[in-house]
Amino acid sequence: MSASARDIVIVGSGPTGLSAAIELARRGLGARVVVLERDPIGGGVPRHTDHLGFGVRDLHRVLTGPAYAARLLSLASTAGIEVRTGATVAGWDDDAASDGDLGLRLCVHDAAGVHTIAAAAVVLATGTRERPRAARLVPGTRPLGVHTTAAVQQLVALHGIAPGRRAVIVGAEHVSFSAIDTLAHGGCRTVALITAHDRHQSYAPLVWATAGRRRVPVLTSVGIANIDGARRVSAVVLTDGRRIECDTVVFSGDWVPEHDLARRAGVDLDPGSRSPLVDSGLRTDRTGVFCAGNLVHGALQADWCALDGRHVATSIGRWLVDRRWPTPGATTEIVVAPPVRWSSPHRLAFGEALPHGRLVLCADVALGRAPLEVRQAGRLLWRGRPRTPVVPGRPFTIDGRWASSVDPPAGPVTVAAVTGGPLTARRRVHRDR
Repeated sequence: MSASARDIVIVGSGPTGLSAAIELARRGLGARVVVLERDPIGGGVPRHTDHLGFGVRDLHRVLTGPAYAARLLSLASTAGIEVRTGATVAGWDDDAASDGDLGLRLCVHDAAGVHTIAAAAVVLATGTRERPRAARLVPGTRPLGVHTTAAVQQLVALHGIAPGRRAVIVGAEHVSFSAIDTLAHGGCRTVALITAHDRHQSYAPLVWATAGRRRVPVLTSVGIANIDGARRVSAVVLTDGRRIECDTVVFSGDWVPEHDLARRAGVDLDPGSRSPLVDSGLRTDRTGVFCAGNLVHGALQADWCALDGRHVATSIGRWLVDRRWPTPGATTEIVVAPPVRWSSPHRLAFGEALPHGRLVLCADVALGRAPLEVRQAGRLLWRGRPRTPVVPGRPFTIDGRWASSVDPPAGPVTVAAVTGGPLTARRRVHRDR
């Protein structure tokens, strides 16, 4: 096992990781940066998401996913960033001695073997994935033809392979409706889209442009009771008894953060989202370890994640200069009240603004545009409505300018929906070691 050293190691070459690296180079900190990517090509999910809508917030232009990924990779190359593909981070080498001030060590597997990379700061930008069939405990046989949306995107966009001829999509989030077009481009017709919720979780224009335009029925308040088929899927049986003939089943949405490396580092996880707990600087409770992007707030747009990368670069710059890491007592906890399930970030560091100037939240039930309140020790810091209707499982944001009014000694900040009923605050400290 060989060893090498970098000042900063970024795990993940999607929009978050690449943007963090580019911003660090732009700031001229003189830090050595390496971006590690387990796939053979960098760029992350946008590489196989071939539709417009990328790059608006960060690059101020409208690009397709592949063009956006190529642009970020080009900017990283121009900035002299080392993007090492085919490199899988297997874990942390906590037993090894540190190299000087480089106190974090990662075990990396690549074509050359096993290496240890030491760093003063590590950014985990590993993103999120869709919960597959096994994790959803869907019964039935185990035939070919069962995919996630990400797998379908790769089959169609990267390999030109038709996933099937007749598909049922499970889920009704943005990516679910996008999958209708992806399947169509691969020559596969979507015969139904189903969700256990009483309505879809996407925007009406996207629903119309995909399911509406292609006349795909959206079946609500129903799930899959069984998947039939021997060698290949032949049909699905719904929980209301209906049977739909198909040869492909696509499980979409229901996001799970890729938190394995954070968990192995001993970082606390939010039991509501299963994301690492981070403060307003995207710092975890392990010194030198940062988490950013969809790893900490579910599946938000790629350009939002890119701005996360720029935000975490600012925090890293401070860390490299002063080596000061906020202790739990130096931050203010953000406590959410059901039916709000989680927030991101989870703590406020004194004197810091929230990423993007907004707080990301997610609720368990549909709240529409019901008002929310932010309070500390009974004092109202903010009251307002979200920009978009709140639906189950879809992250939304609220104005975060109230963060400057927080009084650190006054205790936690509580975020609650104003629904008229009693609300019980829920704290989030979860260790899954």
